[in-house]
Amino acid sequence: MTASPLKELAERLRVHPSIRSKLGIASATHALGLTARSDGRPGDDAAILPRDGGYDLLAGEGFIPAFIKDDPWFAGWCAVMVNLSDIAAMGGRSTAVIDQIWAPSADAAAPLLQGMRDASAAYGIPLVGGHTNLSAADLGLAASVFGKAERLITSFDAAPGDLLIAAIDHRGSYRNFDNFCAALDAPAERLRGDLMLLPALAEEDLVCAGKDISQGGLIGTALMLAECSNVGIEIALSEVNPPIGIEPERWLRSFPSFGFLLSVHPENAETLCAAFACRGIDAHAVGYITEGSAVTLRNGDETSLFWDHAQTPYLDLGANHA
Repeated sequence: MTASPLKELAERLRVHPSIRSKLGIASATHALGLTARSDGRPGDDAAILPRDGGYDLLAGEGFIPAFIKDDPWFAGWCAVMVNLSDIAAMGGRSTAVIDQIWAPSADAAAPLLQGMRDASAAYGIPLVGGHTNLSAADLGLAASVFGKAERLITSFDAAPGDLLIAAIDHRGSYRNFDNFCAALDAPAERLRGDLMLLPALAEEDLVCAGKDISQGGLIGTALMLAECSNVGIEIALSEVNPPIGIEPERWLRSFPSFGFLLSVHPENAETLCAAFACRGIDAHAVGYITEGSAVTLRNGDETSLFWDHAQTPYLDLGANHA
């Protein structure tokens, strides 16, 4: 019997390298002895360090060699950009970035460093140091960010009955691979203001839970959110709204420069989406949070399983047993 187009789509997404790449998280956290109950609460977009009056946040990103080699300047830009997005996804405001660079020479490192410097200037977040090795065989890049939050948006508080809102800036294009960048041509004031919207929404108590849309795209991020919160998620393909000319399948796995999945009480959805719309950012419900552990796709009356995190853990951080 021939599988339906929806089931074939779910299978293609399930085996795609950008989605399966997140499976590596489990082996690393197991080796370190970490679970969702460990200090910092692994599974969130940034580590949470409680302090008087709020939280300190710490996050980091490393980059695959093929990405760096393809576009070193953009890799440097992204080292800042994606870290700032992780802090915003937690309801935080970034304060500083540090870098880790490996290169065969200063000339080889120059595009990476310039990309970081340009992004730091655009977003108004200082680079405050890091680590440099100019005797490496190949280019390597990682960066870390510090931030602060008064009220958190976490990956662990989505609940059945919430709407799943996708807030994504469509004013961009693909730079390389499945990386959709809406930042490079944007005014610095807009970039800064857009990121400040997330902590403002958190402080207004309009967001229950959320994550930055990262490697793995909308569908992979939905799975991470579902597993951390021990819930299911149903995504309606009819509500997935890619920019003109982009296939929905590619959009489901794309990594947008500004993109967040937010779990929101239905009565708050209109207010939250209007706040994004005022800044020219597309935000609307693409599904809802359900009981159980299945992340499914819906097309009309048909549904198809994408992933069941209880049967096949994705991050495998023990969140379902917290």
